Amino acid sequence: MKLRVVLLFLFVSRLAFSQDNNPGSWNVLNVQYDISSKWEAYSEFQVRSNNFFDDFFYYEIKGGLGYKLSNNFSVLLGTGRYATYSDGGNFVKPFENEEFRIWQQMNMKQHLGRLEIGHRYRIEQKWNTDGYRNRFRYRLSAEVPLNKPKSDAGTVFINVSDEIFLNNKAPHFERNRFIAALGYIISPLITVQTGYVNQYNYSLNKRGGKNYLQLSLLFQLQNEDKGERKNRPKD
Repeated sequence: MKLRVVLLFLFVSRLAFSQDNNPGSWNVLNVQYDISSKWEAYSEFQVRSNNFFDDFFYYEIKGGLGYKLSNNFSVLLGTGRYATYSDGGNFVKPFENEEFRIWQQMNMKQHLGRLEIGHRYRIEQKWNTDGYRNRFRYRLSAEVPLNKPKSDAGTVFINVSDEIFLNNKAPHFERNRFIAALGYIISPLITVQTGYVNQYNYSLNKRGGKNYLQLSLLFQLQNEDKGERKNRPKD
């Protein structure tokens, strides 16, 4: 109950303090492949727009290799390219920022009945237009299936998360990202999800919030079809 109250408060506060109510789009394609019972590879592509499927200004391409130490604990090493374009159209050059990134990640989850609570810790090394910096991220998430006791094929689920971004340069509190989404597991291979994203930036030159409609598509490839979805999307 306490967790639900906290997440609801974060949702309402992000709506109240968002300064840009013209929603953009946030589109994610994620592919995961279980190499073995312990190892997995993943790749992800994202595009974002300032308006509803118009004025696309950002994309990222990334991938990584993960290792599962137990059913509730895993680590991952990832890398990717991130590009932010100028405002005023679709992918308008010059780039506002180009970035190469390496990160190390730790995922933990726990179960309270049907509720799955996730903790994601990430350390990033970022080389961008302004030079090099480190960043530290923590995401708290909660997911619950609505029509089945566990998440397998045919399940409708709700996922809510809030993530904070910290860095080693002032202002140290960089960003807050809140997501509330509804998903459907079509099969052990395919999961779709749609929802609301609010991202609030605290940097001195870009302070303010932005709302997005998020659409996500996950392909999870397995050596053996066990009929269950084992992982959440990495981002």
